[in-house]
Amino acid sequence: MKEVLLKIWKVVRNKYVLATIIFLLVLLFFDEYNLMDTRRVSKQVNALKAEEKQLRDDMVADSLRAVALRNDLDALERYGRENYYMKRSDEDIYVIKDKRK
Repeated sequence: MKEVLLKIWKVVRNKYVLATIIFLLVLLFFDEYNLMDTRRVSKQVNALKAEEKQLRDDMVADSLRAVALRNDLDALERYGRENYYMKRSDEDIYVIKDKRK
């Protein structure tokens, strides 16, 4: 074991190897664009891409819903009743809200 450590020490003591190790350490941990920051930014980019995909899917669904509301009177009435509690003159509306939310 001691012989192996001595061989490693001889290699590390070389000025070129030592300069390379120091250079890699600076790049990996101390530089402005170090490995930790790069991984963090990469995760943020992936999260933003997933959010963008979700928002695009929502936009498509909303566009389809808007077209349906423009063309179908039954869908328009259903939307008004569900979201704005609109009613006919001979109806009563009771809103029951869940307390758990």
